[in-house]
Amino acid sequence: MTQRAIRPSTLIVVLGIDGAGKSTAAEAVAGLLPGTPVLVLGNYSGRKTIAALAQRFRLPLPGQVADVLETTVRVFSVLLNHLRAARFDGVVIMDRHLYCQLALRKARGIRSRRLLEALLGVLPQAQAVVYFNIPAEQAHERIALRGEDQETLEDLQRFHKAYTELPWYPGFAVIDASGTTENSALQLQQIITAALPSSASLPQ
Repeated sequence: MTQRAIRPSTLIVVLGIDGAGKSTAAEAVAGLLPGTPVLVLGNYSGRKTIAALAQRFRLPLPGQVADVLETTVRVFSVLLNHLRAARFDGVVIMDRHLYCQLALRKARGIRSRRLLEALLGVLPQAQAVVYFNIPAEQAHERIALRGEDQETLEDLQRFHKAYTELPWYPGFAVIDASGTTENSALQLQQIITAALPSSASLPQ
């Protein structure tokens, strides 16, 4: 008789600067957990879309305004995806989270973070928060090849520093994301396996 892999869902959050490969590794790890349902949910801020629309309509976009718009989109996405996760029986991998917006605000010198911190405190806690660690120079090379992002090397360096200064960072599981996607996915798979509840059963 085949049993469902995990009940209730196991929540994993993946974080990292752009170019760290977290989204690709999150999608790839599903193949490393045979018999275990995996749902990958993206908690995006709409930063690229907002910037593109502002440029298209030639509208000025002050930093504070951009942050309010991005934060609103991110919060809505996170809340919606937590509802989806609550209805899923398996491993839920959230690609980005409120930690990302907190790190962005810190990198931008925006001090108003209390509401986001309070919301983070009441949301269901992840079994593991995974930080994809990669040199900013290497990440910048990757996003330059994609040709979709506009972050400078300095932006990535500030973003990484802001992540490491978050009060939650010491509790993050940090992986080396400077290698191949396969290597990052294997490290993520090991963290997920260790985070599964002891009562989880795999198909027999």
